Amino acid sequence: MNKREIGKSGIQVVPFAFGGNVFGWTIDQPASFNILDAFVDKGLDFIDTADVYSKWVPGNKGGESETILGNWIKKSGKRDKIILATKVGKPMGEDKKGLSKAYITQAVEASLKRLQTDYIDLYQSHDDDKETPLEETLTAFTDLIKQGKVRAIGASNYSGARLQEALDVSKKNGLALYQCLQPEYNLYEREHYETELEPVCIKNNVGVINYYSLASGFLTGKYRSETDLHKSARGQGVKQYLNERGFKILAALDEVSAQHNTTPASIALAWVLARPGITAPIASATSLKQLNETAKALEINLSNADIDLLNSASSY
Repeated sequence: MNKREIGKSGIQVVPFAFGGNVFGWTIDQPASFNILDAFVDKGLDFIDTADVYSKWVPGNKGGESETILGNWIKKSGKRDKIILATKVGKPMGEDKKGLSKAYITQAVEASLKRLQTDYIDLYQSHDDDKETPLEETLTAFTDLIKQGKVRAIGASNYSGARLQEALDVSKKNGLALYQCLQPEYNLYEREHYETELEPVCIKNNVGVINYYSLASGFLTGKYRSETDLHKSARGQGVKQYLNERGFKILAALDEVSAQHNTTPASIALAWVLARPGITAPIASATSLKQLNETAKALEINLSNADIDLLNSASSY
């Protein structure tokens, strides 16, 4: 299976990242273990989570996703089969938030303990922290790399200007460079990434690991009316896409998926994969059937006509 490098980190991944936000939210530990085993058995290797997942669930406090992943790593012994990405910075309660050196140093130890591993392949700033100097944040990450606790670093939810500023600070001070950006990007949400972020990433050889690759499930074709929104816990997040442009995108996905004898979800991911500069789209699954459908994207070669049709339907 062809792999792609995360920026210039030397870390190669199969270009499909499993979104770990579902662990401890929409699937419990036994179901998570089944999906993780199937994921690795398929030859896939890239898993993305965060310390804050899934704090939003009533009764949770954050760390649930990392804990389930850590339990699976211990039970399966498959740490060497995966590239493990997690994030720091979102509020975890009290003063546990941001990207200060003191907090990053504390948070990474908590993540390593939950994940039951002694290193993180890709450690990412979950949000831009404008109250902490970039040099302080990047110095903290550089120290973690020197200590062998982190292999590479990335940023999530940064603006194009701040990402460029962070890269400039790293180069000026001889600090570790952000090797990837994690932005929202999919067939529906295109404009912000393509106009502001993509040029910075391509210019600087920064990899892109985009989230909401399926627009919270809308691009699977499962939600086509408001009566469909009750189909899952994520349904209400899809309501914003039920409009003329959204339906036009679904029609194009239906047409292309029929030609390739596959699902709209796999076509939506294949479209992202065909975009220059993309390292790996993130998609989650709550069943083996969903995992099989989304992983098919890796086998699809969209023609120029397919891409033109999808681009036209989703134009902004």
